[in-house]
This record gives sequence, C-alpha cells and structure tokens, in this order.
Amino acid sequence: MKNKLNVLYSIYRLVFLLPFIAVSTAYSAVSMTIISMLGKPELASKIFGSYWGRAICHLTPVNVEISGSENLNKNKSYIIAANHQSQYDIFILYGWLNTDFTWVAKQELRKLPFVGFAMHKMGHIFINRSNRQEAIHSLDAARNKIRNGISVLFFPEGTRTKSGEMSTFKKGAFKMALDLELPVLPVSIIGTRDIMPTNSFDIHPGRVKMIIHPAIEIEPYKNDAKGVIKLMTETRAVIANSIKNEGINT
Repeated sequence: MKNKLNVLYSIYRLVFLLPFIAVSTAYSAVSMTIISMLGKPELASKIFGSYWGRAICHLTPVNVEISGSENLNKNKSYIIAANHQSQYDIFILYGWLNTDFTWVAKQELRKLPFVGFAMHKMGHIFINRSNRQEAIHSLDAARNKIRNGISVLFFPEGTRTKSGEMSTFKKGAFKMALDLELPVLPVSIIGTRDIMPTNSFDIHPGRVKMIIHPAIEIEPYKNDAKGVIKLMTETRAVIANSIKNEGINT
C-alpha cells in the first residue's frame, strides 16, 4: 500500500506540484514586480509573497507549526537570523513570518528568470560573496531599507546546508545589528530538509516547525571589542539548541 501511495505522489508531484510551483512563482514574481514599481513593495510581499508561500506548502502538503509569534513586534525593526535547510525555508518565511522584511541574498539569485528582477524591484539586497568590497557596499545599502518596522533577513550560514548540520555563521548580520543598534531575532526552521533536500526536486509531504525566539538586545555587546563574535555565537546557540531539542543534528 505504501509503495502505491509513493507512486501516486510521484505522479502528483511531476504532473501537478512542480508545474504549479514554477507557474505560481513566475506569476507571483511578475505581480510583485508590478506592485513594487507602483511604489508598494511592502504590499507586494504581504499579499503575493504570503499567498505564494502558503499555497505551495498547502499543496505539497506541509503541516506548518509556528511557535513564539508573541516574540515578534510587527512595528519594530530587527535583524532576523534564520538557519537554512531547504528552498522551502523561503516559502515558510514568506507564508508565516507575518512581518515586512528585506532579504539579503546571494548575487546568483538575481539571474533567476522573473524572480531575480522581482527581488530587485522589491528592494532585496544581493551580496557578491566572491568580492568583499562589493559585499560591504551591498550591506551598506541595506541600512537604508530599514524603516517603520521593516526588518532585514539573513541566512547567516550563507547557503543551504547539504549535510543537515548547521554551518558556521558569517559576521555580516551581526555587524549590521551593532552598527544600526537593532536587536537580533533568531528564527529556527526545522524539518524543511525532509521536505526538499538541497539541490534536489525530490519533494515529499511532511511537517515543519518554525520557532521565533525572543529578540537578543545588542546593548551588552556594543562596547565590546569581540561583540560581533559574541552576538553571532549566542544567536547560533539559540537556533542550534532548538533544532537539537527537536532531534535534528547541528
């Protein structure tokens, strides 16, 4: 019986789910581009981004559990730091984080059809990881995006984990937090690697949990010569411990 269900799901994935993801992504990207060009990038993210992420998860299907929503003040700006297991992390964050945010994304994503141009028009920040000076300039530009409760979202690992273990964090997010005197909001995403592993289209239904942790205030780190490292270490520990408690290696 299980084998028959697997075959049926494979047909569903090939005939419906993957085409739906492609078409809905292109449609949402074009819609978000138009709305952003009309001067409403926040509306584009709230409406099309949210529905896009939720629709894909519901049709996979993915059961999403959210914990810690009370730790997020939608009227406050944060540096949001999330672990990165899968492409589905993006669907989860768009669908359920429920706040305005700007992405810090790798430069390669700008070349994606429809999506790259939409991200540019929505004001997301692209980082050239092979050029330190360009990366610094891009992060400087991100400072101007933070206003009226709009946050900046980083994947501090820099890329999706291939092994399932959380990678070392990079400093950019935490340096920005100290420079702008913004709290860091750690977010743990658990289970998306089982839905869609890195570099694979082998999608499976399943369960995902997103934990929004209490914000880490930067005051204790401001005048510390090693403040960036300590803030980064604490943030990673918060995320890693929650993932470990759910039975996933870090």
